[in-house]
Amino acid sequence: MNEKKGFSISGYGVFAILVATSIYIITQAAIGNIEIATVLTFILTIAAIPGFFLVQPNQAKVMTFFGTYVGTVKAGGLRWTIPLFIRKNISLRVRNFESSQMKVNDNHGNPIEIATVVVWSVDDTAEAVFEVDDYLSFVTIQSESALRNMAISYPYDQHESDNIALRSHPKEVSEALKGEIQQRLAKAGVKVHEARISHLAYAPEIANAMLQRQQASAIISARRLIVDGAVGMVEMALKQLSDKEIVELDEERKATMVSNLLVVLCSDKSTQPVVNTGSLY
Repeated sequence: MNEKKGFSISGYGVFAILVATSIYIITQAAIGNIEIATVLTFILTIAAIPGFFLVQPNQAKVMTFFGTYVGTVKAGGLRWTIPLFIRKNISLRVRNFESSQMKVNDNHGNPIEIATVVVWSVDDTAEAVFEVDDYLSFVTIQSESALRNMAISYPYDQHESDNIALRSHPKEVSEALKGEIQQRLAKAGVKVHEARISHLAYAPEIANAMLQRQQASAIISARRLIVDGAVGMVEMALKQLSDKEIVELDEERKATMVSNLLVVLCSDKSTQPVVNTGSLY
């Protein structure tokens, strides 16, 4: 079922007509000229009054006639329609939904806690009212279901450079989450404007172990960078000593020098040098 425009006209013009007919009826009654036309005008005036309704900004009225959908009115202000139409108010304003913190397993089976914030609005009033029983409850349940399904599709941390992870790729994850939620809510006439993760953490039972793992990964990365830099510095030192002919070193002395430089450059504590006051050989 798709949304369509319902019949309504400006209520101000109808109100002016009813005022005029009311003055006519009162005048005729005052002079005692009560005819069939006067009675019919009075009946029609009374019957037309329930047809007035107000439409607030960013709201709509979904109208039905004896169980049949006849259209939606989105024009704001005082409106008038056929009095027999039953009108239901529905908001078109942008809303926020924040899910509760859920415990799920990521792509690697690690238990994590995750929550999301979804920004949404009603796009098709007919689908929102008639396709689902309660579109507010539908948004809540389907958003949490989509979040759970998205969380098990990605790992918490990035273990390879080409992998998308929940913690390291927030933009890509948000787009995937938005698409997942929109696909589920489209049948309810709901448009998702934004979806992003509001809470992400390891579950308490593995938080300490994962913290140690992150620290170990950081130490390994730092050590790898230090070793790469130290090797480059040693290579540069040997090359400059050879190019400038400051001293000639045999292979054994080069190996000793390389070992000493690597110890000095790669040590995580201050080294205590031993000064050789004798001959180099």
